[in-house]
Amino acid sequence: MFAASLQHRAAARAPAATSSIDIASTMPSQPLHTLSLPTSPPPPPPTSTPSRGSMATPLLPHSMRLLERGWLSANNIVFLDDARTASVVDTGYVLHAAQTVALVRHALGGRQLARIVNTHLHSDHCGGNAALQLAFGGAAHCAVTVPAGELRAVNNWDEDALSFRSTGQQAAGFSAAAGMAAGDLLQLGGMPWRVHAAPGHDPHALMLFQHDARLLISGDALWEHGFGVVFPEMVGESGFAATRSTLDAIAALAPAAVIPGHGAVFTDVAAALARARSRLGVFEASPERHARHGLRVLLKFQLLQQPEGVARDDLRAWFCDAELVARAARHFWPNLTLDALFSETLDALFLASAASRRDHLVCNADPA
Repeated sequence: MFAASLQHRAAARAPAATSSIDIASTMPSQPLHTLSLPTSPPPPPPTSTPSRGSMATPLLPHSMRLLERGWLSANNIVFLDDARTASVVDTGYVLHAAQTVALVRHALGGRQLARIVNTHLHSDHCGGNAALQLAFGGAAHCAVTVPAGELRAVNNWDEDALSFRSTGQQAAGFSAAAGMAAGDLLQLGGMPWRVHAAPGHDPHALMLFQHDARLLISGDALWEHGFGVVFPEMVGESGFAATRSTLDAIAALAPAAVIPGHGAVFTDVAAALARARSRLGVFEASPERHARHGLRVLLKFQLLQQPEGVARDDLRAWFCDAELVARAARHFWPNLTLDALFSETLDALFLASAASRRDHLVCNADPA
């Protein structure tokens, strides 16, 4: 049932464009400089076979290909459904759409991409949907399945409901054919995958679990070293309890391996859960700390998108215009101006060597 190493790493691990939603974040007990984020622009689409990374972790079923991306584009998980058709789970960020099409096309081996499945609709997970639909014959030939709670928002292309506008992110419009919900069973790569709820990072987020292989596609509910920002909590809404419930659900599934939304496949799931719970506990004890972390993630994202650097005034204007930033500020720091909050957030990135100054520009930096 299992093949030798079938993981395909996107050439040089495509870095750059993600949703601020999913940029890797440090454990709260560690300083921000522990961030390890790609900084270079994405490599060009491959002209031949993408490099094959050896998997020290579990072997994937023959019908699966993992395109491991960077923090700005979520991993793409390709399923060879049969000799003629294939599916993909999550499609990366819109700035990487052309690269995503090239990588997915290569992985398909001449098959038709018949279905796209999104674990959730943050822009780094669905940013390639439109380009893939266009490349593979349109919505009639390449159907998209999204979390059921967001199906209407997608087909009305409501950027407010989909959070793109509030986070200041980009996404290209696409149409969805179906919604999926917890308890549903999807056939992917000739195998049944059960859909499980994964609220916390996003209220509508879902995970996929293959019982026989004990493989979990976790989206941003669990990474090897953490989980995605709990966005509801940034504006004073409940999210930590749901995050803890999701971690408990993962523990109950007892996966042998997890394919995360960002980063490599990992097998020491118990250790990852322990780290995630510890981190969550720190954030539960100090929601304001989590909110500041979220602001750093948002700002870091803007720098990652623009490797050539961005003028400080332009970066400040983006920060002050983002609805999510304004709502977080009203909730946690009502007496602090947005300009002051921007300066504090940017200074934290400078202090952590996660950003640098070059002439009049603010640039992304890789902490040592």
